[in-house]
Amino acid sequence: MAAALVAEHGQAVVTSDADGALLASGSLDRLVISSRVGSIPRRITFADGSLFETADNDAVDRWLEVRHGRRVSFIHKLERLHPRLVLFVGLAILLAAGIYRYALPALVEVAVAVTPPIAPEVMSRGVLASLDQTVLAPSRIEEELQQRITEQFRSLAALTQRGADGYSLHFREGGVMGPNAFALPDGTIIVTDALTDLAPGDDMVLGVLAHEIGHVVHEHTLRRLYRAAGVSALIMLIGGDIGSGLEDVLTHGSALITLSYSREQEREADRYSIELMARAGRDPAAIADFFEILHDKLGDTDNSDFLSTHPATPERIEEARRYAAEIAAKRAASPEVNAH
Repeated sequence: MAAALVAEHGQAVVTSDADGALLASGSLDRLVISSRVGSIPRRITFADGSLFETADNDAVDRWLEVRHGRRVSFIHKLERLHPRLVLFVGLAILLAAGIYRYALPALVEVAVAVTPPIAPEVMSRGVLASLDQTVLAPSRIEEELQQRITEQFRSLAALTQRGADGYSLHFREGGVMGPNAFALPDGTIIVTDALTDLAPGDDMVLGVLAHEIGHVVHEHTLRRLYRAAGVSALIMLIGGDIGSGLEDVLTHGSALITLSYSREQEREADRYSIELMARAGRDPAAIADFFEILHDKLGDTDNSDFLSTHPATPERIEEARRYAAEIAAKRAASPEVNAH
């Protein structure tokens, strides 16, 4: 039945639209008015149980605000804000994506540029100590093999700008890490026992180590640590709060072994390995040979963190072989290079 409610002199009166007959009445103070939820009709209940329903929610809200100062329900405010809320959330997501895509890489580059010389050493010591406590264990490789590889590694490192003393090689049992090698920002390089077991010759191990030297030379590891630390740590570092910034970086240091390099960073490290091995008079294609063995033996398993952070795709292997052949041809055609 169509009806109208009128509030006057402290009373609420409901009359029929058809003939004006009185349908319900009662004190305004004793009315029970349901909260607004979307466009659902409001229920106004009188003290005697009479019920009046209306779809004019705005009119009820205005009357409540005038009479009691009551505001629209919180739920309805959210509903009214819904389009704006969706827009706000969408903009927040876009902003976060923009920061990650553009601002974070820029901050990383600035942080790398202003990093004091002592910082990579402090970070590397902290990260290695953390990994030794959580993931790594003392190596079981024979001392003779460790010494032989270390001597060859130092000969390789001696050809770099830092020299042999700019790098240090550490052997560790990696456990679940499987065949792996990774570099820390100060030139510390860790190789797992499983990697030396997998590689059939010293050249392949050295090719991998030369690859890791490439990551250090191009500061890929430092960038990777900074990217993991996030915006807040980078701002502290850039702003001069070195202690707090490094603390945040070290907090994320253990994740270093699971963080992937970019495709371009891997390409740079591959090429560096090929060039350095060629200069040392060793097989420049050793890194490609190792990746091929790694892919053939572990490509369909989850037994190597090295594969997850250094994907050994057929395309990458082929590109490394092409570049190794190119470098070998240049050296063969250049007496000056061979003399060096």
